[in-house]
Amino acid sequence: MKIALIGPTYPFRGGIAHHTTLLCRALRKKHEVKFISFKRQYPKILFPGKSDRDPSKKPVTIDNVDYLLDSLNPFSWIKVYRAIKEFKPEKVVVPWWVASWMPQFWTITSLIKRNLEAEVVFICHNAVEHESNGLKRRATKAVLSRAMRIITQSKEDTENLKDLFGDEIKCITAFHPTYSELANTKYSKDYAKKILGLRGDVLLFFGFIRDYKGLDVLLKAMPMVIKEKREATLLVVGEFWNDKKKYMNIINDNRTAGNITIIDEYIPNEGIGKYFAAADLVVQPYISASGSGICQIAYGFDRPVIATNVGSLPDVVQDGINGRIVKPRDHHGLAEAILESLEKDTLDTLTRNAEKTKERFSWERMADIVTGVSAENKNDQAELSAGSSHENIQIPGYPAATS
Repeated sequence: MKIALIGPTYPFRGGIAHHTTLLCRALRKKHEVKFISFKRQYPKILFPGKSDRDPSKKPVTIDNVDYLLDSLNPFSWIKVYRAIKEFKPEKVVVPWWVASWMPQFWTITSLIKRNLEAEVVFICHNAVEHESNGLKRRATKAVLSRAMRIITQSKEDTENLKDLFGDEIKCITAFHPTYSELANTKYSKDYAKKILGLRGDVLLFFGFIRDYKGLDVLLKAMPMVIKEKREATLLVVGEFWNDKKKYMNIINDNRTAGNITIIDEYIPNEGIGKYFAAADLVVQPYISASGSGICQIAYGFDRPVIATNVGSLPDVVQDGINGRIVKPRDHHGLAEAILESLEKDTLDTLTRNAEKTKERFSWERMADIVTGVSAENKNDQAELSAGSSHENIQIPGYPAATS
């Protein structure tokens, strides 16, 4: 099958670039893929971080990429369409995550839909943005209406699309694949704690700090955790995209600075390993979410996850098996789940099961869903139907989870 894939890849940084690159690798195992990426993503003035370029010495890369798309140059959008037209694909696959891509992707997919026979497939990382408004919702609807098929990575995103379009939308609920690819440098837990200067139990909050990720809830839970686990450390690793001062105020008001280490920067791929290796638990206290690459990175490093009951998190984190599920905005419940999970026997069980979890979310399986092979040739359309995304994944030898 001939497939055109449009999206970011190295030298651009972040989870969407990693996702699109790893998907391309998986698709190319069975198909001919033309990968079209950006010459320029965001105008610098609109990018909330320090840079959109990946500083990794060991980046996630792929060969044979056509860097054609410039977000600010409409002529480049036409050039992308012409390249796709010349390639004559059967499918065109496009990631969707932010409404600012509306002009580019609407133009390209409209031309494809009008003039080519290729199926347009969107992969939704965020059907509705975390910081959404009416204008962004209309932009999202305008673009996704160009799709012949939409793939989400969570039941919540599928429901968001139904709210946007109605029940007639053709949508498949899939899953967020594993990021075990990033676990290319392995450390023992003790060694990782040693090189980071940490002792005792370590909790890891990883990724860009934005309001919807609920770091403030975790900071409010820390006094209760520290009361029982005096040497416990919260390791906050990621670039602040929102007001850092409000988080520091919580730390200062609770007098927990001695138990919290903050690394306020984007971590290149080769640096990720030591932080996840040092962690006993990865904590995602999200207030809202769709998919989560951080969750899948954690399982790639065999680390259990404590997460909230939002987005795709409860589809992946099985309460009491490979992690814990708690209510969002509940710092008391979060603290209790952390303390229970840090008990030695419980932590050992959660960790063993976390190691098995990554086997269930392969890129090859996602590639089959994207191409339609799973539904068309494997008679498992029911599994891919909206709202049935891998719920209650059973790990052999352990009881089914409840949430």
